[in-house]
Amino acid sequence: MRRESNIGASHPPGATLSRAGANFSVLSRSATRVDLLLFDHADDARPSRVLELDSGTHRTYHYWHAFVPGVKAGQLYGYRAHGPFEPARGMRFDPTKVLLDPYGRGVVVPPKYSREAAAQPGDNAATAMKSVVADPSAYDWEGDAPLRRPSARTIIYEMHVRGFTRHPSSGVAEAKRGTYAGLIEKIPYLQDLGITAVELLPIFQFDALDAPLGRSNYWGYAPVSFFAPHQAYSSRPDALGPLDEFRDMVKALHRAGIEVILDVVFNHTAEGNENGPTLCHRGLANDLYYILEQDRTFYSTRSMRTTPSSAA
Repeated sequence: MRRESNIGASHPPGATLSRAGANFSVLSRSATRVDLLLFDHADDARPSRVLELDSGTHRTYHYWHAFVPGVKAGQLYGYRAHGPFEPARGMRFDPTKVLLDPYGRGVVVPPKYSREAAAQPGDNAATAMKSVVADPSAYDWEGDAPLRRPSARTIIYEMHVRGFTRHPSSGVAEAKRGTYAGLIEKIPYLQDLGITAVELLPIFQFDALDAPLGRSNYWGYAPVSFFAPHQAYSSRPDALGPLDEFRDMVKALHRAGIEVILDVVFNHTAEGNENGPTLCHRGLANDLYYILEQDRTFYSTRSMRTTPSSAA
């Protein structure tokens, strides 16, 4: 494992590619140190490279940053944040947990992903979700643009991406059922109905295990990475597949004259309450990302709600 350092820049947040490599920047006001971890595979128990960021050279205001030469699109990464574990003060740092980048454009989920491991003491690298470096400029939108149809002329079809085509009766090939690609195949059906806009239930990466024991989260109202399309809704197994397939879907819908509306969940995440796992925001800046009660051990019920979960 090689340790290296390069200062980088605080803006923009997330992982930003250039010809020479990638700049990484993440927010953490109270951390004493942040480690940037690069992984070769989703289920790696140890990172292949570690950059130990210190406050003297790799911090600007509340942002920790570094530039890593040679990084390409598809690189897997995560963070470890060091600092006090003092729930009564709103701080829940745990440097044994691999954290997603809140601004990451993609997420990979290891075959043995464990929500339980993220909630219990100990290193969870092998079973943690990891962020993916993406290059937004590499995708060819072919001139695509929002349709801007007046609301008075809009007919909205609200749908669950997975549920829309998961059943064989959808007529979609088995490999594409329940995916963004499967939705593309059903565009003629939507046109026949006279639909002018689809409103998609949450398509941002969520934790499928955020559900009662023995069940899985079907609806997606438990986001964990707000800038990454849900990996399980893609028919492509590669790390960047969900991002490209989602964009293919949006472009195809626009070509068919159908707008895309996204249902976004901002009032809670898959990290849940004070007994939940440490996946991303909690481990970086718990007191900034969440609304806390006067006793800062607890999360405000005003920012959370219970949503239904069922077997997927």
